[in-house]
Amino acid sequence: MKINKYNSFVFALLVGLGLSAQAQTKQWTLEEAVRYALDHNITIKLSELDVKNADIDKKDAFGNYLPSVNGNASHSWNIGLNQDVTTGLLRNQTTQYSSLGVSAGVDIYKGLQNQNAYRRAKLSVVASKYQLLKMQEDISLNVANAFLEILAFKENVKVRKEQLLIDEKRLARSEEMVKAGTIPRGDLFDLKATVATDQQAIVVAENNLLISKLSLAQLLQLKEFADFDVIDDTDAKDENNIMAQSPVDIYNKAKETRTELKLAQANLEIAEKNVAIAKGAYQPTLSAFYNFNTRASYSDVIGGSTPNIANPTSQIGFVEGTNQAVLQNNFLPVLRNADPVFDQFNDNKGHSFGFQLSVPIFNGFSVRNNVERNKVSLEKSKIDLEQKSLDLQRNVYTAFTDAKGALNTYESSTVTLEARQQSYNYAKEKYDVGLMNSFDFTQAQTLLTNAQSDVIRAKYDYMFKIKILEFYFGIPIVPIPTK
Repeated sequence: MKINKYNSFVFALLVGLGLSAQAQTKQWTLEEAVRYALDHNITIKLSELDVKNADIDKKDAFGNYLPSVNGNASHSWNIGLNQDVTTGLLRNQTTQYSSLGVSAGVDIYKGLQNQNAYRRAKLSVVASKYQLLKMQEDISLNVANAFLEILAFKENVKVRKEQLLIDEKRLARSEEMVKAGTIPRGDLFDLKATVATDQQAIVVAENNLLISKLSLAQLLQLKEFADFDVIDDTDAKDENNIMAQSPVDIYNKAKETRTELKLAQANLEIAEKNVAIAKGAYQPTLSAFYNFNTRASYSDVIGGSTPNIANPTSQIGFVEGTNQAVLQNNFLPVLRNADPVFDQFNDNKGHSFGFQLSVPIFNGFSVRNNVERNKVSLEKSKIDLEQKSLDLQRNVYTAFTDAKGALNTYESSTVTLEARQQSYNYAKEKYDVGLMNSFDFTQAQTLLTNAQSDVIRAKYDYMFKIKILEFYFGIPIVPIPTK
């Protein structure tokens, strides 16, 4: 009874571990891989941040239309030699002052620089979105390439393992035939070398598969690249009948849809706005301003006067001719505490406002040089747009030629494989009845394996070339969401 319980527990544990291992292995389709990369790829996330920066720059440009308002406040202590308000003399004392102020300014006319800067900022947002879209398209193609590479290497591993299984069976059969004296021992050595070569080929194929998984995992930002796998949901068929289109039709369609042309056009318009902004510096600027300020002191102030009893009068001169002294009454100031701070702020208010006109006359050719510099950038943008158009035309024709060549290669390699399979079957029949030696049979088998590998390589190369051609025709692997 105890043994049965133990066996049941072990069985349940093994089943649980098996289900856990299956649950951890994610089987990815091509569309799932592309969608996941569009959401998680680091390069795409950086491009999305560039779009946010462009939006912030647009807000900055709009802010140039608005007035600037700034407030200021200060409180100071003057310690040491200061003027005494009662005597007018300098003496060591400590005084305190507070001041408040508000200033505002607004551009009325600035050579249309603010307007052009805002238009440029909006174009920069568009350009950054095109750049993001181009990055998403590039990542989609890279994911497709890496995905198809994994499928190709998986097929190659499968072929190599099947080849090893066949050779191991041949080796076991040959060992029995050597013991029976039917075939020479030398044939056995050849087969052992063949099996070892097969095992080495499997190691190389599995390493290539692991590296291809790593490449796709990096595009998807996955950490556990060894524990995921892909599903072959692809088909080596031209489902969208893209090969029926002519290169001219594909190129004309690409001119309407390709992101690199739209991005180059947006950069050209940005360069035009930069020239307009630079030219705006030739014109005068007119701005308006307003300032408000007030202050308060914490020192005693003179609140009145009283006669100087100790020295009631003092001579200030004499009458010409009689030399009679001219006297004045002497008074002493009467100090009192400073008024309340808020009363002083109210009594000491001051306002100033007006307009400011600035006319550029000579600035060391800086404005002119800046205009010329932006004109050069404009010409470069025009050339870049033209070059992008030429590159697109060349890429479309190259992609069409590559796809056509890949299709021909795939078809011819398929025919070759069929012929190699028939040749191998014939060689096997001869080998089984002793009419062919082991070396010649191994050669036929190697040719078959190479033909199988050529078909696998040609198949997935053709599929990727079709994906590229579809991209130029405006057919993405998956619809790219706009954010």
